[in-house]
Parts: sequence; structure tokens; C-alpha cells
Amino acid sequence: MTWAEEVLAQKAGQSDVAVGEYVVARPDAFMMHDIFAADVLELLERTGIQTLDCPERVSIIFDHMVPAPSEYAAAHQKKARILAKKYGIHHFYDVGRGICHQVMVEEERVGPGDLVVATDSHTTTYGAVGAASCGIGSTEMAYALATGTLWFKVPETVLVWLENRLPWGVSAKDLILSLMKTIGSDVAQNRSLEFLGPGAVSLELASRMTIANMGVEMGTKFALFPPERKTRAGPYVAEYAVDLASVKPMVALPHHVENVAPVTEHEGIPIDQVFIGSCTNGRLSDLREAASILRGRHIASSVRLIVTPASSRVYQEALREGLLEDLVQAGAIIEGPGCGPCFGGHMGLLAPGEKVIGTHNRNFQGRMGSLQAEIYLGSPLTAASTALTGVLTDPRTIMASQREGNS
Repeated sequence: MTWAEEVLAQKAGQSDVAVGEYVVARPDAFMMHDIFAADVLELLERTGIQTLDCPERVSIIFDHMVPAPSEYAAAHQKKARILAKKYGIHHFYDVGRGICHQVMVEEERVGPGDLVVATDSHTTTYGAVGAASCGIGSTEMAYALATGTLWFKVPETVLVWLENRLPWGVSAKDLILSLMKTIGSDVAQNRSLEFLGPGAVSLELASRMTIANMGVEMGTKFALFPPERKTRAGPYVAEYAVDLASVKPMVALPHHVENVAPVTEHEGIPIDQVFIGSCTNGRLSDLREAASILRGRHIASSVRLIVTPASSRVYQEALREGLLEDLVQAGAIIEGPGCGPCFGGHMGLLAPGEKVIGTHNRNFQGRMGSLQAEIYLGSPLTAASTALTGVLTDPRTIMASQREGNS
């Protein structure tokens, strides 16, 4: 069986499953963030359900509207705190702990072979640790919390076989953007992506999280790096082979994540704001990459640079390493861990006609403010290089000049 089939079979208490089969399974973990937690728990309360099936498996993480930007958001969060206590949810992470997907991995709330559901579409992130994970709606979550079970349709699986290693100046964000261009969203729609091969083994956890996180932008149900599997399983509905050594710095152009091209084809576009952070690229390795470009330099006078570490742990470690000092001296604004700029909540919205390049996962029209703004997506290296020059820039250009200066 494919890894998705193995996990679903185990959690459904079956020896095997077949593609297209509907199974009732018991997830290992449930997660809600501040936008949906109060609504889900209120629904249970109105229904008369007084206890959860397995409160010890439930996590609530405040990360979207933090710190609360409005009276409504503050009241919504207060309601969630009260209901979380009523229903015995002890794994509660309040304002400041970090972005939900980063926290779930840091706190080891998810692990290899787990089945995980959450009220956020980028729950596919946990595929980086070998967990079959996906986003669900509020009503589904209420049912799952009450019963401890949920139905799943066993998906077809698409194999992505990775060879070699990523070259100098190229990161996992460039790889997943390349796959967006190659595979698109039609092939992977409601299917599972399984990443295998020596190239997959070469990727560190942070890189796997970036790739699995953006799997949902391709329409996937799961995006999985199966643990300890070095050979093809099967059967697969489609197979793709990717030579990591051939991947280049890529950029997603407005207004769709599939609208991808090499950065070199669009260099020189003026950028007003640069955003480095989110559940896609706000980890320590991402901040290290950004700092490696900006250390000892200053961003262009025409650019605003916003940085949001993915969690309080990432924030603290970046402080210890001096990364935040490097970024602040370069002209960056360091915000607390959260999702605000990414989804257009607060702390970095765009005016009509403005352009931003960010390390986040979506560039839909109007996502970060004005419908007349333009969102570009790239790696931390590309974002930092663009902040330095004020125009869309291939990071290898900056990195090459740094090498020459140090030689």
C-alpha cells in the first residue's frame, strides 16, 4: 500500500484499504486555531454535548488574529479560552506561542504514522514528519471531537521521486514552486502526494515542512514524506521524477500559485514590501538565509521588510544567534509569531497598486489587503535579495557578489 493507505487502514482498524473506499478512522490529533475554536466548541455546546471523546488529543493554538487587532477578535478569543477550560482541553497555546503548524511539530503533538485533522487548510504540513494530515471544516471538527472518529475517502496517490540535492542559492520553496508549475493542481486534486527518493532523504525537516505545507495549493488531500521508505510502494495514479540539481530560484506571479516562472525571467520588477515568515517559511533556517543576505547591509529605501518568526522558540533562538539584530540593523520590522500579514489579517496590509514578495503560500487577489495590490511568492533568499535591491532579484546574483567580496 501507499503510505496514505497504510495510515488510513491502521486508524480504521483494517488490514488494508482500497482507493475510493470510505473508512471511519480515529485521528491521533485534532487542532483548532483562534478563528474557528470558539465556533466549533459553541456548536458542541448548543448541541448539548458536554464532553469530548478524547480531549487529550486536542490542541488549540492562537495564531491568526494575534495580538487581537479588534474588539471582536478579543471577544472571540476570550470565548474560546472559556470553552477550552469547560471541555478540558489542556493543550492550549495562547497568544505569542507561535503559528499552529510550527507549534504542533515543536511540541511533538504529531508524529510519523499519525492521522491528523485541523481547521486549517495547511494542515498538510505534518506530512513532513510522515503524518497523514488534512484540513476539515468546523462542522466536521465538532463531529470528530464529539465522537473521536471521522470518515475519509481513501485517495489515489501521486508519486514524486526526488534525485540529487538542491544547488547553491536554491531552497525547498523553489522546489515546491517548480512542482506547482510542472504538476499544477489538476493532477493532484483530492489525491495524496508521496515524496520519495534520495533527494527526499536529503531534505531537512524544515524543507520538508515547506514542501508539505504548500501541497494543499496543488489540491492534495495529503502531502507525505513516508518515514523509512526508500523504494516505491504503489500503485500510483501518476509518477513524476525531479532532479533537484536542476531546480532554479522561482517566483509565483500574481494572482495564482500556479503562475510560476524562474526569477531570472522577471528580475527588475519594483517591490514595495517584503514579507519573510508564515507557516511556510518562518523557521530558523529561513531567518538564517535572510540574514546571510542582509547582514551588514541595508534594505532599499523604497522597501518595507516585515519578518515574523514562526514561533516563540524560533524567535528566541534567532535572538541568541544574533539573526534578529542583523535583520533589524538592515531595516526589518520584527513582528511577534503569528499569521497576520500572510492572510491579510493585520500587521502588514497592502494599498492599491502596491507589490509585495513574500515567503508565504498564497498570492490570491486581495489576500493581503487591496484587490489592486500584487503578491509575488519566493524563497527567503529571493525575498531578502529583493529587499536589498528594491526590485525582484535572483539571490544568486547577491550571493555571488558576496563571495567575490570575501575572496
